[in-house]
Formats: sequence, structure tokens, C-alpha cells
Amino acid sequence: MFKCLISTLMLLSASGFLVLDVKRTSSKNLHLNLFDKLFEEEGMLGKGITVGKVQVALMSSDRSDSSIFGLLEDCATDTGNEPEELSRMANDVCLALMRKSDSWVAACSTGKWFKGDDAGKAESYYNELANAEAMKFEKEYIPDDNDDENKGSSTIVVVSMIIEIQGDSTKFDGAGYSIAQTKEILASIASDVLVDDGYCVNAVEVLWTPGEKDEVMSKNDLILDFPELIDI
Repeated sequence: MFKCLISTLMLLSASGFLVLDVKRTSSKNLHLNLFDKLFEEEGMLGKGITVGKVQVALMSSDRSDSSIFGLLEDCATDTGNEPEELSRMANDVCLALMRKSDSWVAACSTGKWFKGDDAGKAESYYNELANAEAMKFEKEYIPDDNDDENKGSSTIVVVSMIIEIQGDSTKFDGAGYSIAQTKEILASIASDVLVDDGYCVNAVEVLWTPGEKDEVMSKNDLILDFPELIDI
């Protein structure tokens, strides 16, 4: 197993183990957020800080360089420590997922806005999301010993991205409701992470599973381990 962790102004953790529930905002919280934003300083992407997560499950028929596995490994391997490089990695992952939209089977996303003065709370929420997903990705999906035919064959892949980004313009809610809305979320992230040469992104983490060539995730595995994903 190989796990890559790069730290700088941003964080990348690409876990394929070779190396990313939509909540509705209550009316009360919505009014509080609108009131808080009146006194926030406007940045390139709006006010405050947004922390969000987007997950996409898709079918992969093989583990070739052109598969989602190959594309994700390239994104992780070619990434350096500079903010521009890490933001480009996040952009590349979003684009790779959108190019594979014909293979999508499920998705979900969630986001939460924080005041600029609540940077500590934003970081804590980011860590909460990242840790919750990291625990799921420790599981291995190894077929039974007598099931050699399925080893390394087609599999469902779950890709999760957790991101903390400045401003309030990046869209997160809506993935899984339709293919179009899921694309809109990924396109919003892909565009916004490149603003200000990547310095608008405070942290980003990308994880995917399975990672080993003999691992296979079934539909039952997906339902059991990722119940928040919505079929599309």
C-alpha cells in the first residue's frame, strides 16, 4: 500500500492505497449566514470560508493508464508542493471525473460556510470530514480466494474530495440529484481552485478506493460503506 501526503499552504492526501448526504440548511441558519455576510470582507471568491465535500462513484472496466485509476495516479504523482501545483491537482481530478461522466453510478456533496473570523472552526470541520472519509478508505475489497475470475476486473470506484476554500461562491450542494448538477459542482470547484494562482485554497484532500489491482468493490459494498451516495 502506498499513501502520499504533501503539506504546504494546502494539503493533498491521495489514497488509492497505491499512493476524494446532501444536508438542507435550516431557515434559521440561512438567516444567520446572511446577517453574518453583511459584515464580511469581500475576497476574490466572495466572503468568508467554505468547506465542502464531493464524492463520485463510477464504474471502471480496467486498471489501465486511461482508466480513472491511471488518471488519479497521474494527478497524485505529478503534484509538487507549491500552491499552484496542488490547486492544479484539484482541478485535474475534477476534470478527470467529468470526462468519465458516462460511467458515473452515484454521487453526493455537502458544504458549510464560515465567517472569516471562524477560520479555526472551518479547519476543524475540514478535519472532521477528512478523518471520517479516511477511516472508510482503510478497508480493502479483496474477492474470495475461490473468486479469481473477478480479481482485477471491472469495479466500482469511489473518489472523494474534501476542500477548504476562501469565499462563498464555490458550489457544493446538489451532486447526486442529476448528472447535470453533479457536473456543475465539479465545474465550480475546478474553476475556483485556480483563482489567485491557487492561493484561494486553504486545504484539499483527495482519496479513492479501491487501490490495489486485485481489489473489487461491488454494488453491495458501495451501499454498505457509502450510504450517503445518491444513485444517478
